[in-house]
Amino acid sequence: MKKNLILFIICFVSGASFAQGTKGDTLVYHYPSEVIITAPRISMSLKEIPFSASVVSSDVKVNLPRSIAIDEPLKLVPGMKVDNQANGSRIHMSIRGQGILSERGIRGIKILLDEIPINDPTGFAPDVFDIDYNTIDRMEVLRGPAASLYGGSASGGVVNVVTQNGGNHPVFAEASASFGSNNFWKGFGQFGGNALDANYRLSFSRTGGDGFREHTHFWGNNVYGKVTYTPTDFLQITPLFSWTDFYHENPEGVTLDQYRQNIRMANPDAIPYNEFLETSRNTLGLTGIYRLSDHNEIQFSGYAKKTLFTEANNRTFNHRTITTPGTSVQFIHQFGDESAFVRNKISIGADAQGQRIEEHRTDNLHSIEGDTIRSKEEIAQSGLGVFVIDKVDVGKQWGLMACFRFDDIQNKLTDQLRNPYDLSGNADFSKTTARVGVDYSPLPDITLFANWGQGFLPPATEELAQNPEHFGGFNTHLTYATSEGFEIGSRGLVGSSITYELTAFTMTTENDFDRYRITDPLRNQETFYRNVGSSKRFGLELYGSYSPIQSVRIQIAYTYANYKYTNAIPLRVMMDDTTNVKYIHDGNQLPNSPQHQFYADVECELLPGLMAGVSAEALTKWYIDGANIESEAANAYALLHARIRYSFNIGGLQSELSMFVRNLTDKEFIAFTEPDPGGNAYQAAAKREIFASMRFRL
Repeated sequence: MKKNLILFIICFVSGASFAQGTKGDTLVYHYPSEVIITAPRISMSLKEIPFSASVVSSDVKVNLPRSIAIDEPLKLVPGMKVDNQANGSRIHMSIRGQGILSERGIRGIKILLDEIPINDPTGFAPDVFDIDYNTIDRMEVLRGPAASLYGGSASGGVVNVVTQNGGNHPVFAEASASFGSNNFWKGFGQFGGNALDANYRLSFSRTGGDGFREHTHFWGNNVYGKVTYTPTDFLQITPLFSWTDFYHENPEGVTLDQYRQNIRMANPDAIPYNEFLETSRNTLGLTGIYRLSDHNEIQFSGYAKKTLFTEANNRTFNHRTITTPGTSVQFIHQFGDESAFVRNKISIGADAQGQRIEEHRTDNLHSIEGDTIRSKEEIAQSGLGVFVIDKVDVGKQWGLMACFRFDDIQNKLTDQLRNPYDLSGNADFSKTTARVGVDYSPLPDITLFANWGQGFLPPATEELAQNPEHFGGFNTHLTYATSEGFEIGSRGLVGSSITYELTAFTMTTENDFDRYRITDPLRNQETFYRNVGSSKRFGLELYGSYSPIQSVRIQIAYTYANYKYTNAIPLRVMMDDTTNVKYIHDGNQLPNSPQHQFYADVECELLPGLMAGVSAEALTKWYIDGANIESEAANAYALLHARIRYSFNIGGLQSELSMFVRNLTDKEFIAFTEPDPGGNAYQAAAKREIFASMRFRL
């Protein structure tokens, strides 16, 4: 305990990340009253939001070592845990412990990219490859149960990513190149501008690298374009498109003994079976606003996605063709203008999404695909949600917000193989959720808030399609998990140099998901899911920013997470090793949930255009599964990072050179663990890495 306390003190003194960029990139809004966010589905200032929220501004881009994964820009968001699984673009993400048990992808967090959802109708987000972090304008994060806003995919919170537009000039162009340790490289370019009534931007990038461990090579391509067309004062439409193509070798986890033997080791099955994941996706979308009057508007969006996905594990090849259309519409009416004593903004809307998955599995014969088709099926999914949001403000001090939503999610599987018998079936889930919050501003720049909310987490495609009884068909034993949370907090501006948000929360859950294995020799390496147990969670979240002088900025993010199972009867952890008997007991900590998580950053301007920064992060130990075996726990660690950036102008060409050092002290540590029923729970992080980049802008 003393050692952990010393580590935290060292980190706090060392400083804090993601500070202000160059003066041209600095966020100039008055915090929190002039910071406007749209994640709550109606635009409002951060001051008026009655629940915990974070905003990552565009200046974060210049401080990303590689800008290839979402863990980089979210370091200073408390309450979140984002694990980079293999030193590439694949990540695991959780908010307040929601989503920690996903084997692949993201569960319980709604992710929006320019208003287009990345999640499918079941709430599962397979990846975040569509986002190029060089292009973000801001990232908004709502923490806590938000199912009343977006349905089951938001049981833990919301991440709303808004990309930049084409700027205010007729034309601009930007290019950058990054390279570094483990053969990493990224090339990026974009251009855009204004033309008549249209603002446009097109970006493209290619990324590659070998990762830190064996069998972690990756590459990716990303193309993204959007045009904001404003023909009249009443209408604005934004067509957009993206193309994503990513490949990741999958090293899988290893046992603790294997990790100690060689931290770069891949799982012994990974290389012989050439385990990998490959995703290619096209997206077309349209978003818009039609203003009926000064107090009435309609917001709408529509999209269609086509995804080709292939996964090779140590037993099968899984091929999927996924088609995902969707639409959303909401009517917003405002009573009273900004000067009125009582102001009311109400929204009524609906979301509809469908998905069709054509899937088949074949044998993996040591990296060669076999001829035997183990399953062949078509999965049809749909999700319909209707919602009402009401925000009432009284004077300059009081506000009340209430959200109600009903969701109906339907899954239908058609077994096209029907051998030896038909495994077709249905799995439908529906739920009504609510959230109510109040905010009070005793001073113009200080807000106090409190809220209560509900969440529900329906089984995702990944969980339903893993049938423990047969190859193919649905797991018919699964139902949805539920949650209920309460939080109180405060945010604001102290003087002219300190901004903060402090939140305390408690949350209870029922029917939490768990992962397990079966003894079938053909399927004993697959992961299956069950509903098991409940939990009670308590936490504290703190973000702070301090600028003692204009050229220095300090930021910190701290999370205290006390997440415990509340099971009246001990539950056995189902392993494929039947000699390893473990139980989840009442009061045990949830897996992959360190009690303390800390990140801090200091950046200062040494000379005009020359910025230097140092950051520190620390996590206390965490357990690999609900049994909480001390000898299996991942050890606490503390890391230091450093960077330097020089911005200059040559003949009107804005230029920038940067260098980053991650894990400055060459620390050996575990980046990610999962409750793997086979014991292969550990994935090593990279030791010291050095990256350099150069950027040019017209």
